[in-house]
Amino acid sequence: MTAQSRPGRRRSSDDPDRTARARIRDAAIERFAADGVAATNLKDIAADAGVSPPLVIHHFGSKEGLRIACDEHIASVIKEQKLKGMTAGKGLDPFQAVREAYEGTPIIRYLARTIADGSPHVDELIDEMIEDSLVYEAEGVKNGILKPAENPREQAIVLILWQLGALVLHEQVKRLLDIDLLDDTADSAIKWARVNADILSRGVITEEFYDRWRDLMKAAEQQRSEPRTD
Repeated sequence: MTAQSRPGRRRSSDDPDRTARARIRDAAIERFAADGVAATNLKDIAADAGVSPPLVIHHFGSKEGLRIACDEHIASVIKEQKLKGMTAGKGLDPFQAVREAYEGTPIIRYLARTIADGSPHVDELIDEMIEDSLVYEAEGVKNGILKPAENPREQAIVLILWQLGALVLHEQVKRLLDIDLLDDTADSAIKWARVNADILSRGVITEEFYDRWRDLMKAAEQQRSEPRTD
């Protein structure tokens, strides 16, 4: 892809055309992604954003409030990019979609840092990502990219947890697959997408075995849910 056709990177936190609130939020995302939430202070975020610390408090109230705003923004960006890809239908260029979604942004590093920190915010962020995924997965089904799921919510939960779990184990992913999930360029994201797509599209078990296994598992679940009479 030529330099002229490559989508531009998102505006940096020192871009004067951005609002102070957006610059603070983006600076916080960069800091949280690099150093973690606990090790980051508002003074450094303010300096990165080119504002005063009191202005950070004015806009977000506290570091916790700023963290919530960052989580909401990250979830919104992911939903926007995923929905854009699903809306494109079978004309989707998956490599272009990966480049547009992640290249030059700290989204993956942010998730890898914050998901592992165990704070109460993590539950809210994951819940929001699951709800968002139901929207863009339904769009993918409608446009012929994805297969309909027997239980869309369960599928969404498992897929989100698989992906976020891989981020938490990103060092093992790099060691075993030579894929750096924290790389800001699209190269590693494309390799990771290829591996995932192969598993998701081709599957692992045969349909014949799945049909038998599914019936057995449903019968076992039903049996365990029935009250005991002895």
